[in-house]
Amino acid sequence: MKRFIFGFICCLAAYCGQAQEGVEFGGYLGASHYFGDLNTDFSVNDPGLAIGILGRYNFNERTAIKLTGTVGQVSAYDFDSNNTFEQRRNLNFQSQILDASAQIEFNFLPYFHGSSTQFFTPYLFAGLSVTHFNPQTEVCNGSPTTPVGECNGSTSVIDLRPLGTEGQFKGEEYYTVAGGLAFGAGLKLSMNYEWSINIELSGRRLFTDYLDDVSGTYPDLDDLQNLRGNTAMALSDRSNPAIGEPGRQRGSSRTKDSFGLLTVGIVYYFGDLKCPTPK
Repeated sequence: MKRFIFGFICCLAAYCGQAQEGVEFGGYLGASHYFGDLNTDFSVNDPGLAIGILGRYNFNERTAIKLTGTVGQVSAYDFDSNNTFEQRRNLNFQSQILDASAQIEFNFLPYFHGSSTQFFTPYLFAGLSVTHFNPQTEVCNGSPTTPVGECNGSTSVIDLRPLGTEGQFKGEEYYTVAGGLAFGAGLKLSMNYEWSINIELSGRRLFTDYLDDVSGTYPDLDDLQNLRGNTAMALSDRSNPAIGEPGRQRGSSRTKDSFGLLTVGIVYYFGDLKCPTPK
């Protein structure tokens, strides 16, 4: 009897237009990657782990709104660069990212959970995000100017924001929460009426240039030492021989930082097939 009723509902939905709406919840796992002043050639050689959850409300078979929450890891090292200046600059950073976003989705094809013919669709999405980050740097113990890739001893990880490495005064450091644009594309595959797989490539274009603690110019290192101490001075300019003249370019504030996510998720559908409301 249950099968008969479900079949009858599906046939009725097919007759009256197959409008599909409802809620989905799920999780995803994948990789995160940073792009910015320490990765100007857009290489993808240093991915981090990313994990997240999503909730989606389907208005119909074409459009939906989605909320996501992601925890990821990003990092970059100047010694990996092909750029001579960046290799000599010798900076590196790593950060955990906590990202929340709201997105509007559009399916290229009509998509119905459990359908034998319309069970997949590529889709696009765009929206807004909020990201929390905390840039840190890896340092060879006893030798902050030695590239980490050449470090023979132990290393330490140090928070960068409190050091004001570009000459920020105390109390005027950059915020570690930033808004951004969320965008990307994906593929939905319905395995049955309840479960589906989502494969997604997405990006976050942040409204900050300090995800990596690098944006502007070198400060006066003597002033920085007096204000923040020896560690701040050593980690502001890690080149050897030193290139950190006051006002010399350290990064580029003209472009903001960003990161990408490549994820595979499994999603459970709680909705129903419904007939459109008569007009």
